[in-house]
Amino acid sequence: MNITVIGRGRVGGGLAKLWTAAGHTVGTLGRDGGDASNADVIVVAVPAASIDDALDRVSGLNGQVTIDACNIYSTRGSEFASLSHQIKSIIGGPTAKSFSTNFAAAYNQLQHEPVRPGNLFAADEAARASTEQLIEDAGYEPVFIGDLDPGARLLEDSSGLTRALAGQIGPFFYRYSRPSEL
Repeated sequence: MNITVIGRGRVGGGLAKLWTAAGHTVGTLGRDGGDASNADVIVVAVPAASIDDALDRVSGLNGQVTIDACNIYSTRGSEFASLSHQIKSIIGGPTAKSFSTNFAAAYNQLQHEPVRPGNLFAADEAARASTEQLIEDAGYEPVFIGDLDPGARLLEDSSGLTRALAGQIGPFFYRYSRPSEL
């Protein structure tokens, strides 16, 4: 898969390394922007307040499958139901929300886990297969919570709980399963 990651920080840069190691062709774009026209999948991993500015600097955004890996740490605007919906309004393609409930600080420990940690995600149907594949290729077990609407907002609103847990135990992995499937 040809992936363009917008954002070179811990999340974007970390995911780019994981997917490159899994055999994907990955390009990263930073503050200077660039061209994403060759991408099969666009991953947006920038601070929520920087989404519009970051995407304004990227050409070739033409309806590709998009994964929103952004978190919201500030006041939410009321124009969009979620950050994913904001990103979808710009790129125009099927969109998923993923990697926002996982800690980039733990990416380098994924390969040492005896069981794949979970990765909660929500997606438009046309983005689901690509998103599941990239979750698996990063080293996680996909945990689908439903359609982008209302799933993306549920994931964003859960970030307070994630941060509270991290404040107690540090970066962590999680796993959801049915009884007797652990």
